[in-house]
Amino acid sequence: MLAFVISRILQALPVMAVVALISFAMFAYVGDPISIMLGQDFTEAQRQALVASLGLDQPFFVQFARFLGNALQGEFGLSYRLSRPVAELIAERAPATLELAFCAALVALCIGVPMGVYTGLYRNSWLSRFLLTFSLIGVSLPTFLIGILLILVFSVWLGWLPSFGRGDTVQIGWWSTGLLTTSGLKALVLPSITLGLFQLTLIMRLVRAEMLEVLRTDYIKFARARGLRNRAINFGHALKNTLVPVITVAGLQLGGIIAFAIVTETVFQWPGMGLLFIQSVSSADIPVMAAYLMLIALVFVTINLVVDLLYYAVDPRLRAGRSVARGG
Repeated sequence: MLAFVISRILQALPVMAVVALISFAMFAYVGDPISIMLGQDFTEAQRQALVASLGLDQPFFVQFARFLGNALQGEFGLSYRLSRPVAELIAERAPATLELAFCAALVALCIGVPMGVYTGLYRNSWLSRFLLTFSLIGVSLPTFLIGILLILVFSVWLGWLPSFGRGDTVQIGWWSTGLLTTSGLKALVLPSITLGLFQLTLIMRLVRAEMLEVLRTDYIKFARARGLRNRAINFGHALKNTLVPVITVAGLQLGGIIAFAIVTETVFQWPGMGLLFIQSVSSADIPVMAAYLMLIALVFVTINLVVDLLYYAVDPRLRAGRSVARGG
């Protein structure tokens, strides 16, 4: 197991290096951060001095090597727009994004899996047909439109929930959380539903398809012939064997939730990393944009590793196959 983890980490290193190169190259020639930082009234001498202080007069690969070396130490330079360390900005915004992603994933899993199981076991019932029809809405409507509709109904018409912001937060060390305040919990509801609705419907349809496939297999028929109860068959055998593809998709979707929370954070003005990225694009803040993409790549690499490890816990065939390979 340890050798497997080490090999995956070694495979991830060149991936991270390529992502860093691509992200830095994409943004190196986008916009003119010097003009944005200096404003309208500046002399050429001031411009040249700022270019030299930021190291922008160096060749591209010299700039990239310096950026990569600093990134390995957890330093991503200074934000051109805010003149603050990028690592500090990301550390301030990360709790908001991670809490939103966690709540959205919780909504998707805790509702999507039971809905998928129900529609798979009772596929001809009227409730199953209603849930499948409902799932088409989550798949078809764009995220920003779902967010706007939820704001219209629950914030404007009913006045139950806030339409923007994070609410009151509590500081626990460097981590700021809104999960411990009433206004913070209320502020989480609409963004979490908006961000998790697509993943919810995707997981529901995947679980339903896998359940229907597993229920047709021979070992389920043999289990019924042995007189096992339906509860033991459905949840002890069928559901367990649907978890491998569900873990794969759910893991990747968790990375997608974090990466693509940009739209949701923009709609609800959620003070997370996605909103920081959007604000940085408008001002050509290259260090922030490159650091954000590297962080997202790290999230996906880590999630892929965790998903591979979960395979061993869920599917005994993988453990048996690896043992046979070592024995041979």
